[in-house]
Amino acid sequence: MSDTTAVSTALDRGRESYARRAWGDAYSELSAADGEAPLPPADLERLGIAAVLVGREAEGAALWERAHHELVEQGALVPSVRCAFWVAFSLLNRGEPAHAGGWLARAKRLLDDAGAAADGCAERGYLMLMDGRRRVIEGDYPGALVLIGQAVEVGEQCGDNDLVALARHVQGRGLILRGEAAAGMALLDEVMVDVTTGEVSPHIVGIVYCGVIDACQEIFDLRRAKEWTAALSRWCESQPDLVAYTGTCLVHRAEIMQLHGAWPDAIDEVRRGCELFGDQPAAGAAFYRQAELYRLRGEFTKAEEAYRQASRLGREPHPGLAQLRLAQGQVGAAAAAIRRVAGEARDRTSRSHLLAAYIEIMMADGDVAAATAATDELADIAEALDAPLLRATAATARGAVLVAKGGDTLDALVALRGAWTRWQELDAPYEAARVRVLIGLACRGLGDEDTAQMEFDAARWVFERLGAEPDLARVDAVSGKRDAVSPGGLTDREIEVLRLVAAGKTNRAIAAELVLSEKTVARHVSNILTKLDLSSRAAATAYAYENDLL
Repeated sequence: MSDTTAVSTALDRGRESYARRAWGDAYSELSAADGEAPLPPADLERLGIAAVLVGREAEGAALWERAHHELVEQGALVPSVRCAFWVAFSLLNRGEPAHAGGWLARAKRLLDDAGAAADGCAERGYLMLMDGRRRVIEGDYPGALVLIGQAVEVGEQCGDNDLVALARHVQGRGLILRGEAAAGMALLDEVMVDVTTGEVSPHIVGIVYCGVIDACQEIFDLRRAKEWTAALSRWCESQPDLVAYTGTCLVHRAEIMQLHGAWPDAIDEVRRGCELFGDQPAAGAAFYRQAELYRLRGEFTKAEEAYRQASRLGREPHPGLAQLRLAQGQVGAAAAAIRRVAGEARDRTSRSHLLAAYIEIMMADGDVAAATAATDELADIAEALDAPLLRATAATARGAVLVAKGGDTLDALVALRGAWTRWQELDAPYEAARVRVLIGLACRGLGDEDTAQMEFDAARWVFERLGAEPDLARVDAVSGKRDAVSPGGLTDREIEVLRLVAAGKTNRAIAAELVLSEKTVARHVSNILTKLDLSSRAAATAYAYENDLL
């Protein structure tokens, strides 16, 4: 077989794999063909898209750049502009706005050089879109929406479904940032219907999916986030070679799992996300989510390292890191950090994600006035966005501040009962349990110690099953029912587990007896061995006998 035939065969196979969305095969075959003889621009674009979809975004941009230069040399100035657009788009995603701006300036000049050939072309719409996106980032929402609306019109006139989908997606995000959440989400829902019809290019579908889910998270629209995350998961699973977007999907799934109390599964998901993204900036979100889960479980050393890794990858480590410092008893450090972050956050979306942590830390630092003002602000944002999750967060904050102030205990109870109901409706056991601790404190303030102890006990039951060790220690402390600590520093639950281990029971049997998950039992066993500096279950059994724990 001649070299020419071999190249043709590899090229044909690459094109066929691309058509059936086998991205790994398309990337391998087209790369092989390119190694034998340089690919023409159209195939370089295909290879660039395949590279992006298998997680090689920088390589994809380099391939689009090659295609751009080939087209310019051929005098095909208008098609070269689209390649320049995607190079700029990739650079922006990788945090290189100046470099991206240079490519956009080049693209505009090429369109001007094309003269009449560029009249009415879709490429003008793509450049309008990028200019509009830049204005959204800068906060010029009126100017951005005008430009993006023009981009939509160009896309519709040219029959360019990719441009229409991208532009409407940015348009929806712009409306949300301008404070028109309902209109923005309605437009994004419409875009999602369009992209699921199969008339939009795969890499555009992924961009829109992820953007819509990000918008849902920004405005605390849990229902939509859950629905579209499931849809994105199905789309990703239909293309086994797909790497781009799967990591983001995993992080969003992990957030939902965390809210619903499936913490071990959430940790598994974010671990996969960290591995998929490697050292790309998007991995910062995965490491941040991992840190949050470690913090909630009391694994502070692991949490700090994960926050540090998130920071290295460009993700702001707060408010989580400030909450970690609070959990470690470093109130001053926590307060300084959260004040700084809150002071920098000026837009409503950013502040809505910070205020709950800010309120908690301000109360710990004794600044009740700052906590009260932030509670009012959070309530106003929750009202404006009409998001159930944010309403629950705001009600919890209001109740916590009223409990801390004292004197308005009945009002606090009303707010907290409402918050608990909202968290129950959202199927958020951890948040609901934290509210029950506050309800217990409010009842105690009214002299109703029996109800207070019942609330503490109910919260403790949830924290045990979740493995929320810091909250478990806190509820034990406020309930006044913490037993003397064992010689090895074991908790009451760990002593229960140790006794059953010493009785020869498996983790499954222990889980059934104590009504826990096997993962929770495994975690308890691991903690026991670590605290006692033991290497095996047999050694733990011996310890139990030696210390009369049976």
